[in-house]
Amino acid sequence: MSLPEAFIERMHQIVPREQLQTILKTFDAPKQVTFRVNTLKSSPIELEKELMVANIPYERIAWLEGAYRISPDDKLRLTQTDAFYGGKLYIQNLASMVAPLILAPLPEETVLDLAAAPGGKTLMLAGMMQNTGWLSAVEPTRERFFRLRTNLENQGVTNAHTYMTDGRSVGKKCPEMFDRIMLDAPCSSEARFKTHEPKSMSFWSVHKAKETSKLQRRLLLSAYDALKPGGKLLYCTCSFSPEENESPLHYLLERHGENLSTLPILLPFENIQKPLARWGKEIFDNRIQNAVRILPTDTIDGFFLCLLEKKLC
Repeated sequence: MSLPEAFIERMHQIVPREQLQTILKTFDAPKQVTFRVNTLKSSPIELEKELMVANIPYERIAWLEGAYRISPDDKLRLTQTDAFYGGKLYIQNLASMVAPLILAPLPEETVLDLAAAPGGKTLMLAGMMQNTGWLSAVEPTRERFFRLRTNLENQGVTNAHTYMTDGRSVGKKCPEMFDRIMLDAPCSSEARFKTHEPKSMSFWSVHKAKETSKLQRRLLLSAYDALKPGGKLLYCTCSFSPEENESPLHYLLERHGENLSTLPILLPFENIQKPLARWGKEIFDNRIQNAVRILPTDTIDGFFLCLLEKKLC
């Protein structure tokens, strides 16, 4: 199956023209499998010993200690290891690992993951917090909520408190409570399209991207209300659509821009792109230029990240 024509047309307008064909090809083949050590249960040295015993060839990710990649052909064997069943490692795309690195929570802080399931970023946040402080994980959908809780338990997380509730209501319930907030917003998941898995694209449409944008705006407003003055909010999606990235951020800055600043994001690789300055008739707030769009490769998915800071009163 091929990518949706409307999606390809939009990608012509979003990504650099000279990289378009290379980017589109990344949707065709299975990506390298990436995973990281769970520092709550193991260490890079211990995990590497277990991988060697299991005869699984791995490559270290140079810019992230404790992160690795293997061939897709070795994924099944990885999931049959004691390290996998014991929660000592977590299979996760590198793009998802970048988000907690950028938010950079500290031990003893109060942290909110506003759209947490299935929990990969929540787990990494807990590890960076060394299981201290208070980590709130919110998920409204029942099935996904219990999957989140199971993941947290299996990986040894003890500082997380899970809530099956709509993230749009959290800001009013918990005003200015959190030092840091992760909002990996529900999106049209364009970066996860796979032409060899037609189901990954079957529910996509331009209309859906525009409808999802309305939810993302409400979640951003909720996150703003829940953030302490001086606190940091990371907004990210696995979508390319400006309706789901630049546009919700512009909406937030229109309403609360006098109390917010955006912070530059520096990443240790080159497959990145600045946000768009405009889309159609919409001209975006220039502060959004501090955000970054990760372009996909054979190892990393596409991703969009923007780090905001709430000004002290």
